[in-house]
Amino acid sequence: MHILPPAAQGACWGPLRLNLWWGWSNRLAIGIAGNREQGQQTPLMVVLLGPTASGKTALGVELALRLGCRVLSVDSRQVYQQMDVGTAKPSQAERKGVAHELLDLAPPNTPLNLQQFCELARPLIAAEQALSRPALLVGGSGLYLQALSQGLQPPALAPQPWLRQQLEGLGQASAHQLLGQADPLAAGRIHPSDKIRTQRALEVLYGTGKPLSSQQGRMAPAYGVLELGLNPPNLRERIERRSAAMYGAGLVEETEALQQLYGKELALLQTIGYGEAMALLAGELSRPEAIALTAKRTWQFAKRQRTWFRNRHQAIWLNQETALEEALAAIAAAGA
Repeated sequence: MHILPPAAQGACWGPLRLNLWWGWSNRLAIGIAGNREQGQQTPLMVVLLGPTASGKTALGVELALRLGCRVLSVDSRQVYQQMDVGTAKPSQAERKGVAHELLDLAPPNTPLNLQQFCELARPLIAAEQALSRPALLVGGSGLYLQALSQGLQPPALAPQPWLRQQLEGLGQASAHQLLGQADPLAAGRIHPSDKIRTQRALEVLYGTGKPLSSQQGRMAPAYGVLELGLNPPNLRERIERRSAAMYGAGLVEETEALQQLYGKELALLQTIGYGEAMALLAGELSRPEAIALTAKRTWQFAKRQRTWFRNRHQAIWLNQETALEEALAAIAAAGA
């Protein structure tokens, strides 16, 4: 039996070992060799996680090509149509070479919650496993990954448009303060500027009469889960380069088009990248200031992601220079 110690930032543990999760309740890690000796065959989910700009998209494409499978994207902003540059969606060339699922699921003015995402994702996971190939999940949205890989059960409550309209009128600062009073645990997990998750938490509270934090149960998944992580030591530099590249690739033009189609009050236009592009269009920031602020906000977000993944996941952290080889070795050892 091999249980890995918590991975330090950018660390790569060797010799390579595997953690397979067989039910969240006891988080039992078993050795692959012992599993093979017993002749057990369990469908496998491979999760490639890590902070934003860590290289997940490129590595995910390489893995999918080698494994002959699709990429199942797990990104809470890439599910929205017409938001390509600002969410760093896979390029058309990447999507042409490897099939990507769970992208462009809804227009930006139609919020897609965690429960709805899971209902769309789970049949795709089952379809990959039915073809005797691993379900390859690639993304950095921690709560979405928890739901799919650890059996987190989101509340089954449909969106409440009338309540969301009232919360819009209340304003984000007041809404988050209200959440802090009613459900401090949920408020502590949601950033004060995250309008979508704040509204969802209040929606669940008012719609069910129970706090969101008390309704997030778990059900052990019926498959083994292999988690692989990317956390390059030059992450901040990568973020700065990508932030500048987004503006060069048309982020401002994309933001302007979204404003014209859906209005400046669209919640997603307050998120990283789009918020700064809006300020640039309004003359409140210069282009260099907008790029610098986007990089700063992205770096702050990446640090929160790293904390989440260290505390809530048991990934094998891959070395930046040999990530593909290490990932393939781990997957092969898992019998995929």
